[in-house]
Amino acid sequence: MTKFSYSEYLSQFRSAGRHCNSVASRLRRDGGRGQSRGDATSEPEDAEPVLFAIQRGDVMVVNELATSAAHRLLKENKDGWIPLHDAAFCGQLECMKILLKAHAGSVDKRTLQEQTALLLSVSREHMSCVRSLLEAGADPDISSKNKETPLYKACELENADMVRLLLSYGATVNQRCGQGWTALHEAVSRGNTDICEVLIRAGASINPPNTYSVTPLIVAAQQGRMKALCYLVEKGADVNMQTCDGVTALHEASKNGHKEIVATLLTKHADANKPTDSGLLPLHLAAQNGHHEIVSLLVPVTSRARLRHCPVSPLHLAAERDRRTVAAVLLKTGADVNATLARSHSARYADRRATALFFAVANGSAEMAALLLDSGASLQLDPVSPLLVAVQRGCITTASLLLERGADADVRLPSFATTFPAAVALCMDNLPLLKCLLDSGCDAHSCFACTHGKGPHPRTNGSSGLVLQHDIVGSLNCNEEPEKAMQFCEWISTSAMCEWAGPIIDLLLEHVGHVQLCSKLTELLDSREEWLAVKRKLLSPRPLLHLSRLRIRSQMGRHRLKSLSSLPLPDRLITYLSLAD
Repeated sequence: MTKFSYSEYLSQFRSAGRHCNSVASRLRRDGGRGQSRGDATSEPEDAEPVLFAIQRGDVMVVNELATSAAHRLLKENKDGWIPLHDAAFCGQLECMKILLKAHAGSVDKRTLQEQTALLLSVSREHMSCVRSLLEAGADPDISSKNKETPLYKACELENADMVRLLLSYGATVNQRCGQGWTALHEAVSRGNTDICEVLIRAGASINPPNTYSVTPLIVAAQQGRMKALCYLVEKGADVNMQTCDGVTALHEASKNGHKEIVATLLTKHADANKPTDSGLLPLHLAAQNGHHEIVSLLVPVTSRARLRHCPVSPLHLAAERDRRTVAAVLLKTGADVNATLARSHSARYADRRATALFFAVANGSAEMAALLLDSGASLQLDPVSPLLVAVQRGCITTASLLLERGADADVRLPSFATTFPAAVALCMDNLPLLKCLLDSGCDAHSCFACTHGKGPHPRTNGSSGLVLQHDIVGSLNCNEEPEKAMQFCEWISTSAMCEWAGPIIDLLLEHVGHVQLCSKLTELLDSREEWLAVKRKLLSPRPLLHLSRLRIRSQMGRHRLKSLSSLPLPDRLITYLSLAD
C-alpha cells in the first residue's frame, strides 16, 4: 500500500468524499446491532483522515496520525464514536491495536448508545478484534443502553466460539438484558443446545426468570424448540414454573400448537391443572386457538372439577372463535354443552351472555350453532335470546335453524319492552328475514293491536327505533328496568323506520286476517302514494283462500309450522300453507 503523508492523506480524503459517504451509508445499514459513525462529511475536519484510513485499513497512516496527533483519536462524532469504535466495527485489527496503544484507557469508552468497542466488534463477529480487546483489558460485562452485553450478542448470533472466548475472560453468564433475559434465554430462543451446554457449564442458572418471570423452558415451549426443551428438562429445569400471570410452559405450548412439546411436557409431569391468573388452563388455550389434537391430549389429564370452577369453559372459547373441530372433540369427550359462564365473566358483556350457543350465534357461525344444538344446547339459558342476536346480525340461515329447533319467534327484550315481537323490530330492511319469522309463527296480529285505535296518538321519542335496531345487542344492559311498552305503530313511525313502513305492513298483512289500522298507521300509509295499494288491501274483504290458510296454520300450531316442509303432505298443500303462492 502506498504511504501518504498527513497532508497528502487529507487531500486524498477530501477528493474521495463520495466513497466515504458510501462506506458510511453501508455501515449504517449494517449497524442494526451496533451503530456506525455518522456521515463522513459531518465529522470534525481533523478527525476525518483517521476514519478514512481505518476504513481503508491503512495501518501506516493510522500509525503516523497516532504519533503526530494522538489527541485527535479521542474526538467523538455526533453519535459519541471515536476512531477505536470504527476500527472495532470494521474489523481492522492492526488499526485497532495502534489506537489502543496510543490510548489504552479508551478500551471501554462508550458511544452515546453505551456501546463499547468490544460490543461493536462482537456484533460484527470479528473474532480477532474481540480477542485483542479482551487481552487489552476490555470489560466483557459492559452493556449497551438497552442492556445487551457482548455475551448476549454472541448468543444471539449463535457464535459458540465467541461465547467461549467471552466466558474465558470472565463474562458474567447470568447477566440480564433490558427485558431481564439472560444469555441462556437467547440461546434457547435460537434452539442452540451447543451454546446452552457452554453456558450451563459456565454456571448459567437453569431457571432464571426474566422481567415477567419467563424462564428459558417457557421460551422453548413457546417457540417450539423441542431439542432445547428436552435439554433443559434433562438439566433439571422446572416444568411447572409460572410467569407473573400464572402461565406455564404447558400453557405456551398448548396456545401455540406445539403438539410434540405438549406430549413431552406431559411425560415430564407438567401439571395440566395449573390455572393462569385469569383462570385459564392449558386446555382452554388449545381450544381457543383451534388445536384439536392438543385438546385430545389434554382432556384426559384435565380435572373436570377444576374446569367447573373456571370462569369460562373450553367449549365457550371454541364457539367464540368458531373452532368446530375442537368443539366436536370436546363434546365427544363429555363437555357440558349447556355450561354457563361464571357471573363475573358474563358481566363483562352488556348482553350478559351465558352459553357457548350464544357465542356461536353472536359470531355468525350457523355450523357451530348446529353442532351445539345437535348436542342438546338449550335456547333458554341466556338473558337475551340467541334468536334476537341472529336476527340483529341478519343471519337468515342461523335464525331459521334456531326457529326450527324451537326458538320462540315472539321473544321479548328483557330491557326494552314492546307490545309486538322484538324480532320484528330488528328486521327493518331485511324483508326475507321478517318473512322467515312470520312463516314460523311470529305473532303478526300484535303489530295491529294499538291501544289508541282511530283516536289521536301521543307524541313518542323519535330515536327509539334507532335504539332497537342498532343497540339491542351491542350495548344492551340486561339490568335496566324496562320502560313503558312501545307499540308497533310508534316504532314504525320513527324517523329511522318510516321509510320501510309500506313493505313491512304489506308483509304483515299476508299473515293476518281482518285487522284495522290505527290512525297513526293510516296516516303513515297515506304519506306515500305507492303505499296506497297496501291501504286498499285492508279496505277490501280478505279472500276466503287466505283466511282458510290462516285458519289451518293456526290449528297446526307453531311447532309443526317450523317443520312444515318435512310434514307428510302434498307439495302443493305445503306451498299453500307456507304462503309461498
